[in-house]
Amino acid sequence: MTTRGAAEPFDLFIIGGGINGCGIARDAVGRGLSVALAEMNDLASATSSASTKLFHGGLRYLEYFEFRLVREALVEREILLGAMPHISWPMRFVLPYHKDMRFESDTPTSRLLNVVMPWMKGRRPAWLIRLGLFLYDNLGGRKILPPTRSLPLSGTAEGAPLQDRFEHAFEYSDCWVEDSRLVVLNARDAEARGARIMTRTRVLSAERDNGLWRVETEDTRTGARVTYFARMLINAGGPWVADIIRSKLRVNSAEGVRLVRGSHIVTRKLYDHNKCYFFQGTDGRIIFAIPYETDFTLIGTTDAEHHDPSAKPECTPEEREYLLDFANQYFEKTLKEQDVVWSYSGVRPLYDDGASSATAATRDYTLKVDADGAPLLNVFGGKITTYRRLAESALAKVSEHLSPPSGPWTAGVPLPGGDFPVGDVATLIRDLRNAHPFLSERWARRLVRAYGTDATRLIAGASCREDLGRDFGADLTEVEVTWLMKHEFAHTAQDVVWRRSKLGLRMSDAQISALEDWMAARRGATPAAAE
Repeated sequence: MTTRGAAEPFDLFIIGGGINGCGIARDAVGRGLSVALAEMNDLASATSSASTKLFHGGLRYLEYFEFRLVREALVEREILLGAMPHISWPMRFVLPYHKDMRFESDTPTSRLLNVVMPWMKGRRPAWLIRLGLFLYDNLGGRKILPPTRSLPLSGTAEGAPLQDRFEHAFEYSDCWVEDSRLVVLNARDAEARGARIMTRTRVLSAERDNGLWRVETEDTRTGARVTYFARMLINAGGPWVADIIRSKLRVNSAEGVRLVRGSHIVTRKLYDHNKCYFFQGTDGRIIFAIPYETDFTLIGTTDAEHHDPSAKPECTPEEREYLLDFANQYFEKTLKEQDVVWSYSGVRPLYDDGASSATAATRDYTLKVDADGAPLLNVFGGKITTYRRLAESALAKVSEHLSPPSGPWTAGVPLPGGDFPVGDVATLIRDLRNAHPFLSERWARRLVRAYGTDATRLIAGASCREDLGRDFGADLTEVEVTWLMKHEFAHTAQDVVWRRSKLGLRMSDAQISALEDWMAARRGATPAAAE
């Protein structure tokens, strides 16, 4: 049976609950538009939870002369840091230098250098790297983050994990971000402002009907079907954006996406300091090695073609071997396959610009409007760092067809829990422990890093550990899971331990199964199938 979802049509119906869809929903509803969003799985269940988890300008994009993209990302980096200091924080990146560093052969910089300095044979001279870092420091009007500096590696903490042949490095700034939490907090804020956020809701079809979009949806848990009407449709389906155009909307379009798989591996902690490494290979590619979840190191990413959006991306044995071999060109300790404790992979839906390789394909976003009847906006590509600017650009397109009551507003407005100054995390942790002495430093830090000022609300009134209810493992309690189900759209144990957190790294299969049973009982349903 199909029912109507609302008496009045929505201004916008958004397909896709990744960072672009949720970012657009938050911006739009804050301008006074009525908004509905449908996500067929959990929020951030695809690309937006499988990034390298950095707010960064994209240092290597300078080699492609993508100055506008880099500048926009660098400006956004500090705007976003100020709006979410709980889930984002500054990091220093160590870039070891050696004479064998090379450009990827098909970058504009490589081609230019091969003409003017053919004797370099594609190698990156140190002065050119320093010039790139100078531009990186100054293109975006950096205010919070410290500048680049030269760094000796011999006898230093930064040099200790590396092979002795690396004697010199450059150190520059970028930012970490908890990617899937970023999506959820945007969705939560959008809902608080009046948007209807529907997870586990598949769009079956959408077609133009008397100047509106008629959207047919199905709840994947119950099978219930609901029809919605909207004045404008936004396709933010990520890897599925082209498939939605063809199979759900049945619209003729020459636009397409290039699906590029990025895989990562996680090992036990490889070094003691809190800085990230930026490694450059002799093949011209780069990878990062990043401190991860206190006890681990994250290494990635690859760039591989991925042809089918319905095929779940996984880190292949070849990609795992590539990342290990790449890291072993730098680290003193030889990493082996058994050192990998977890791996993950995501598909980047890049705009198909005809680039010769996956690495060369643009990371910029492209917005295309089909105004033949009720307007349709298709969102292609984008980076997590520029999601807010993408949303503003999308609303500029929307405003050509609808009339939002107000204009741009999101710059500097904190996400839920982010209403405190950058650099005050230690103060929040101290205050939380003073109010709840049973919290360990590690536990309090995790809560503040996840929830910011909302951590106080989450455990309000608890004077001992038992007040937080059942402990599912890794300090995940009944009170926290209830919060996630009530406020953050969590439905299954997988939502909790891999997207709202990364506690799956510390919990056993039995503990996760017990959590799923408890959540199913709270939902009044049978346990969900494993994802």
